[in-house]
Amino acid sequence: MTVTIRANLHPAQRAIHDSPARFRVVSAGRRFGKTRLGVNECLDVAAHNGRAWWVAPTYKIARVGWRPIRRIAARIPGCQVKESDMGIILPGGGEVYVRSANDPDSLRGEGLDFVVLDECAYIAQEAWFEALRPALSDRQGMALFISTPSGRNWFWELYRRGGDEGWQSFQYPTSANPYIPPGEIEAARRDLSEIIYRQEYMAEFVDNAGAVFRRVRECATSEAIDQPEAGRQYVAAVDPATTQDYTAVSVFDVEARRQVYLDRFGRVDYPVLQARLDALCKRFKLERMRVEINGIGRPVFDHLAAAGLPVEAFTTTNSTKGAIIQRLISALEHGELSILDDDTQTGELLSFEAKQTASGATTYSAPGGLHDDTVMALAMAWDMLANRPWLITEDDYDDTDE
Repeated sequence: MTVTIRANLHPAQRAIHDSPARFRVVSAGRRFGKTRLGVNECLDVAAHNGRAWWVAPTYKIARVGWRPIRRIAARIPGCQVKESDMGIILPGGGEVYVRSANDPDSLRGEGLDFVVLDECAYIAQEAWFEALRPALSDRQGMALFISTPSGRNWFWELYRRGGDEGWQSFQYPTSANPYIPPGEIEAARRDLSEIIYRQEYMAEFVDNAGAVFRRVRECATSEAIDQPEAGRQYVAAVDPATTQDYTAVSVFDVEARRQVYLDRFGRVDYPVLQARLDALCKRFKLERMRVEINGIGRPVFDHLAAAGLPVEAFTTTNSTKGAIIQRLISALEHGELSILDDDTQTGELLSFEAKQTASGATTYSAPGGLHDDTVMALAMAWDMLANRPWLITEDDYDDTDE
């Protein structure tokens, strides 16, 4: 039985497919079509009775490739789909298996005709050098490395090998995919920081990809106030102290989008903390006060809510933290807010780190031994200010309203 793969590749995908290089390295932006390309390459090898593997950083990410492989395989008469093993066997004996590189030693043993390393920048290099590269030797197998960049790590070193014998490298931005609306890419450019946009959409190997906040000092132009100004509206966010860190409180002038008050102090007894926040809320006549409720924040929040103060809860998870940090990154990058020129806050912002986990997720935190209390209070406050359906202004009324 002959199996024919008819792939409707766009021009950039076609250029990669047509390359005769044994090892192809593709740095491409989000939604370029890396997965579609890699899946078609694996199926093409299997259609010629070869053995192909799809390797990703974790099984969760690997399923991104497995889903289209399984879907296409189900349309081929006589094809075996091995759901538990995440593999398919075509009628002629060719096969495609999906594997995780979470444990590089588990990749040893098989001889391969072809391997795709998906999100290669987030795979441990040992998986390639110690397991997958040797697996290609007896069959003279080929490899396709596809990823968005993650700074200048080992994927960058592979990319630099383009031009060596048997190697070719490609770099394509998201816009190389003609099916992505240009307006969507432009919207991402406006919403994201320059570094993140260049890395995720332009597929650039950015030197300081680990730097989180930029233009911090340029945005530190606000001045502190002790009392509210007449006719102004204010919001605040509180990051309560745990055993080892500090409570940080950040107050913003809503209309001016500027930070006007910052307080940071060590852990105190509940009654003292609650009294301070109660007094601050009443002093600035706050429209809202957001309180992080992980740990000791819950009883503080409950007390303030019971007292009738306009508080809202914020639960910090990797997902929610990432969302508010990304919004703050973009705001500082584009000069959308003004913050206080406070040495502690500036230091925490400049030292703040982003790290990639083995699963490819991004985590944000202070370096070991340092703190991020003022960063979290600032990020929570800005997130609340930038997304404020609760705030009614004069613009929400028309002349017919009574």
